[in-house]
Amino acid sequence: MTEVKAELVGNLWKIVTEVGQQVEEDDTLMILESMKMEIPVISESAGMLTRIAVREGDVVQEHDLIAVVE
Repeated sequence: MTEVKAELVGNLWKIVTEVGQQVEEDDTLMILESMKMEIPVISESAGMLTRIAVREGDVVQEHDLIAVVE
C-alpha cells in the first residue's frame, strides 16, 4: 500500500483518475494549484487506486493524505 501525500499547500484543482483505476508508477493522479502554478500529483507505485481522500476544490496542507494506491 502506498499513501500519496500532498507535497505542498494548495488547492486541489482537478482529479484525473478514479477509485478502482489501475495506475502505473509516475502516472498523474490529480493536479494541485499553488501560487497560480499547476503541480501534478503522481503515483509513486503501480497498482489500483483504492481511495481518494479529497475532492476538487479542497485546500490541502503539506503531508495531507490525498490518495491510496494498493
